[in-house]
Amino acid sequence: MGLHRKALRTSAVGAVSATLIAGGAFGLAPTAQAADAVRFVDISGDGGTVLKANVITPAGADGTRHYPLLVLPTSWGLPQVEYLAQAQKLADSGYVVVSYNVRGFWQSGGEIEVAGPPDMADASKVIDWALANTPADAQHIGMAGVSYGAGISLLAAAHDKRIKAVASLSGWADLIDSIYSGRTQHVQAAGLLDGASLVTGRQSAELRQIFDDFYASNLSKEQDMINWGKKRSAATYVDQINKNGAAVMMANAWGDTIFPPNQYADFYEKLTGPKRLEFRPGDHATAELTGLFGLPNDVWTDTERWFDHYLKGEDNGIDREEPVQLKSRSTGGYEGYPDWKSVGATRKKLALAGTTTIHANVDSGADGGIVFLSSILDQVAQLPPVASIPLLPRRWAAVWQSEKYATAQQVRGTAKLHTTLTPTKESGTLVAYLYDVGPLGLGKLVSNAPYTFHGRTPGKPFDVDLELYSTAYDVPAGHRLALVVDTVDPLYIEHNPSGAQLTFSSPADDPSYVSIPLREQ
Repeated sequence: MGLHRKALRTSAVGAVSATLIAGGAFGLAPTAQAADAVRFVDISGDGGTVLKANVITPAGADGTRHYPLLVLPTSWGLPQVEYLAQAQKLADSGYVVVSYNVRGFWQSGGEIEVAGPPDMADASKVIDWALANTPADAQHIGMAGVSYGAGISLLAAAHDKRIKAVASLSGWADLIDSIYSGRTQHVQAAGLLDGASLVTGRQSAELRQIFDDFYASNLSKEQDMINWGKKRSAATYVDQINKNGAAVMMANAWGDTIFPPNQYADFYEKLTGPKRLEFRPGDHATAELTGLFGLPNDVWTDTERWFDHYLKGEDNGIDREEPVQLKSRSTGGYEGYPDWKSVGATRKKLALAGTTTIHANVDSGADGGIVFLSSILDQVAQLPPVASIPLLPRRWAAVWQSEKYATAQQVRGTAKLHTTLTPTKESGTLVAYLYDVGPLGLGKLVSNAPYTFHGRTPGKPFDVDLELYSTAYDVPAGHRLALVVDTVDPLYIEHNPSGAQLTFSSPADDPSYVSIPLREQ
């Protein structure tokens, strides 16, 4: 098995490396020739672990001057040439760029620690190496990365005060709120990460146990898993990040099925230093993807502008722009806001009147889609997951609809569900979906989120408050909004015992509703 996995890693690294290097060689990175050639080096990480890395310096660097340093940790499962096209561009514009394969993946040593303490120590070791072996300026250091590299970069800003600027692209600030939101396992997302790491890396025993407990719904290990995740979440160290003062840019996609946008937005609001938040259509890392091949890309353009201002001191105006930049899933245009709370400045409540009982254990047909595929279709063709709202079986799905809207409704931010739930079992899972419903009853998915409960008294009602995933979506005039709730979705592990029923009610003194955030007209 070990030899087989090693062979898979060797074959895959060759294919990925060839693709990315070809992108730079055949004109996808047209300015790359101005930078010095790539040097492939070994860097000694924490405990002497060998980290495979590459270095590009500005053309003509002769040791007489220093340049700002950018350190780029790789994404989960990708090799060290991942950022080659962007690194060449950055070096051409005056940066020393060091990209390294994080421990446990590909040809780097060690085991996968999931941004644990050894990874933080590795980031500092890479900075140490760059300062000792390149013309890097110790006073102007930045870190950036996509996905896993984004999470490591953000965490490193808390652990190494030398880091003055960060660009965290499609990453996480709260690991548990990403793959265990609503106390529900995001099984497709976890399975994707698990599978990729088995092929391209070496899982630590701790990580393997975390995955096994996660899949098994082992509640006796739940707090251990949460503690493990908190240690690996920038949200835990936000005070230290603020104290260190790094300028933080974060970018993510509305449909990110691995690191949903809510946890980034919550973290952004807690930052007190220079900061910027960008959301675009797409799924995990798809908004940045073309930039990895050197093609024009808004995320990477803003990343370079961010570093140019906060590391080089260029007056390029990025610090004077509205710091929250959103791209609508419907119009494709950018919108600027002074802060996150201004995004959904107006709220309308859709009343969830009456009493509705649904049976569990059967998928009603309302689903959040398929990891990657669904949000990519939404990104490139504005085709989100759909469901025929009139045909949803009311035995397994609760449905509430608004009246037809006379004018377009620009949904922006985080919709919030409040309801009273009475279960027949002590555990259960529900999934809430917000749909844009056209004249023929076809619903396009606006947002969704899961919710799981344990230890409840059967027959005793309790309040449920659930935030759906943040989004930017325009509901056309003449359409309705519908809230659908069912109990099964392939994206998540559900916890409904056989024969369970869920009853939703709206008491007079505590009415149920979904609060819709709307852009101020």
